[in-house]
Amino acid sequence: MNKVPSLSYDKIIRALQRDGWVMVRTKGSHIRLQKHIMNETLKLTIPAHQPVKRSTLAHILKQARITIDDFLNLI
Repeated sequence: MNKVPSLSYDKIIRALQRDGWVMVRTKGSHIRLQKHIMNETLKLTIPAHQPVKRSTLAHILKQARITIDDFLNLI
């Protein structure tokens, strides 16, 4: 298992968009993404930070139901 990288928010958003996430709105320094899965809508909030903390990214990936290895393949 790889370590969670320290990345800027725009790289994280581009990688998640490759996985099917759609940017819904921006409010202040946070970007909201959504993805529809079966009968469920997953929602993520990405902070517009340079860089996003590794622990924050780990929580985002957990909410997105993406493994670190799968995420690194999307970058």
